[in-house]
Amino acid sequence: MENLALYLPEIGQFALILALVMAVLQVVIPLLGVNQGQLWLMGYARPFAVGQALFLVISLFVLAACFVMDDFSVAYVAANSNSLLPVQFKISAVWGAHEGSLLLWVTMLGLWSVAVALLSRSLPLDMVARVLSIMGMISVGFILFTLETSNPFARHLPSPPMEGGDLNPLLQDFGLIVHPPTLYMGYVGLSVAFAFALAALMSGRLDAAWARWSRPWTTAAWIFLTVGIALGSWWAYYELGWGGWWFWDPVENASLMPWLVATALLHSLAVTEKRGLFKSWTVLLAIFAFSLSLLGTFLVRSGVLTSVHAFASDPERGVFILALLGICVGGSLLLYAIKAPTVASVGRYEVVSRETFLLLNNLVLVVMALAVLTGTLYPLVYDFMGLGKLSVGAAWFNTMFVPLTVILAVLMGLGAASRWKKDTLPRLAGVTAVAALVAIVFAVVTPFIVQGEWQGKVVLGLGVAAWLVAATLADIWKKSHGKLAKIPKLGMSYLGMVLAHTGVAITIVGVTMVSNYSIEKSVRMSPGDVETLGDYQFEFTQSGKIEGPNYTSQAVRFNVIQDGEVIEQLTPEKRHYSARNSIMTEAAIDVTLFRDIYVSMGEPLENGAWGMRLQVKPFMRWTWLGAIFMALGGFLAMLDKRYRRRVGVAQA
Repeated sequence: MENLALYLPEIGQFALILALVMAVLQVVIPLLGVNQGQLWLMGYARPFAVGQALFLVISLFVLAACFVMDDFSVAYVAANSNSLLPVQFKISAVWGAHEGSLLLWVTMLGLWSVAVALLSRSLPLDMVARVLSIMGMISVGFILFTLETSNPFARHLPSPPMEGGDLNPLLQDFGLIVHPPTLYMGYVGLSVAFAFALAALMSGRLDAAWARWSRPWTTAAWIFLTVGIALGSWWAYYELGWGGWWFWDPVENASLMPWLVATALLHSLAVTEKRGLFKSWTVLLAIFAFSLSLLGTFLVRSGVLTSVHAFASDPERGVFILALLGICVGGSLLLYAIKAPTVASVGRYEVVSRETFLLLNNLVLVVMALAVLTGTLYPLVYDFMGLGKLSVGAAWFNTMFVPLTVILAVLMGLGAASRWKKDTLPRLAGVTAVAALVAIVFAVVTPFIVQGEWQGKVVLGLGVAAWLVAATLADIWKKSHGKLAKIPKLGMSYLGMVLAHTGVAITIVGVTMVSNYSIEKSVRMSPGDVETLGDYQFEFTQSGKIEGPNYTSQAVRFNVIQDGEVIEQLTPEKRHYSARNSIMTEAAIDVTLFRDIYVSMGEPLENGAWGMRLQVKPFMRWTWLGAIFMALGGFLAMLDKRYRRRVGVAQA
């Protein structure tokens, strides 16, 4: 067994090479079967996909074993682990830097391929063969990239170090365990929608059945992306020590852009499935959604930007990924240019109709993604042209994003209340008048209740959120004829839409309240000092040291007092990680549904005093609670039995 352990890295690399072989076969054999009309050759798509995923999983598990066993002869392990690192962080360190995160990325691509292979028994075999072959092409590119420029199994020879350099202290957190895998599942899951779109183009089968096949997979990827973005925001909020939940960091933007386009894709697929419209537009959205996920991979791993989230600074890797991006985007757009003109939508609709509102919804989402893309890439282009360094800050993004969000929420409410094919403005105004009135009253009255004053931004944010909820409830009332017992019969897909739209409203409320009503104070405090912030008093009771498994920390204890009673004790820390000789701030947070109390340590001062940052953030949890509602809504929509039933009928 010891001899086997000595060769684990070679086993992992050999498994990765075998995965590449399987991926190549997954591309060539099924496509050959499609071209020759040979069903037996098409049938190999599934076993090759399973084989590729199996070897990728073996490779990933071997790398994890190298971390757990402290095999510092592996250069990647030596750079990102330490014998004192807790086991859970040794495992998550597998994807804590570039090489391992890329292996996780391509392993998840293999697992998505297996999911398609095993859960697509009711689809025509030629469609499955095309889809899995396209996914195999993506796998070939990224496994080659891993082997050629980012091999996680490269040995640290001839003299391996006795101790590792340790995982970045910023990443020694539960967030690393859950955030990257969830986000990558969303990123990579968009490859399924991409593959279905290209397969439909290749076969000329851009019909309602294709939309039904693609829609559950797109929804699944969207769910993971939604949760992944929320987890990243939550992690940054409590770990970076400054109390912010979104910084418009380029890497944060890299995940937001495909999410916006994927959201547009979900709505477009609904129209294509139900009405046979927007076929070419839907395919284009599928191409753009996955292309933006590849662009995010390029930004994070190319070294073209500086971010606390970025992994790589190797230009060779950037060129490789840029080439992959060019091939994927260029090839798919070329196929689209050739095939799309032959596709015609069969349905018709009037200017005032649900189709129009959904199309406008799509356009606003795409414009939002373009705004984020422009703000993210403009500084890079400006620098590349030799014009100097330029920064696009949060103010620019907020100026672009907030008005578009308001427009989007209004369109969502109108879309829910409108009819398919044809509607009229008088009827639409009649059914939404009560919802609009409720929204206006709620938005005007609430700021006075909460803060005793009127604020335009708060009224606007609460107004559009209340409008969205009220319009959705009005639609439920209309469809169920006011009978609660009929609501479950409206269908899982519809109820999922209701939950997701409610989630958007909840997030808007959270963002509005925390952005306008947060209060903070930066002060010098010593033991015995008391500071007041809002309705709370912060009493500095004591300071001391804490010994961790691989760090020591200076910590202070605070009593949080409200109405003369201690409601919580908070212990923020300043941790020193000796292996990297780095300092990390660990904030202490008291959480309720309606507010967060956030305390973080600054720099040590004379006579045992510390610089302290005290914050009270109302409705902070709602920014992430909304994402949970959105994800649950997507999950409900996936459970709708009509997709499985209709796919089977379509094949017959």
